[in-house]
Amino acid sequence: MAARYVLDTNVLILALRGNPQALDLIDQLRQEGDLCVSVVTRTEILAGMHPHEEKLTMALLASLRSLPLTADMADHAGRWIYDHARKGIQISCPDALIAATVVEHGLTLVTTNAAHFPMLTSDQVREFSAT
Repeated sequence: MAARYVLDTNVLILALRGNPQALDLIDQLRQEGDLCVSVVTRTEILAGMHPHEEKLTMALLASLRSLPLTADMADHAGRWIYDHARKGIQISCPDALIAATVVEHGLTLVTTNAAHFPMLTSDQVREFSAT
């Protein structure tokens, strides 16, 4: 089954905390295709994981396809950070690398904060609200 979506770190955090809307969203998206994460998201998730969360966290990460970074993706991310900084817009390195993953693979990013990804078009981002 072809991948269609890249999950942002904030969506995974909600799922790991048992947010029912996030869990339902992940189930729904799985029916549409493989779910992916950038390796950057893996890093962010593991960096914030508590020891008692390891089993659940690793099980969730194992259920997702991890997309590696390439030099071209790193170059895109660096240029986006530079270009947006000249306009007074700060983009974090992790967000730029996640966006580069989305663009490289032609996927859609699922995030709770589309504002973190001004370099992506509205077709490349699906904003999720867990209220």
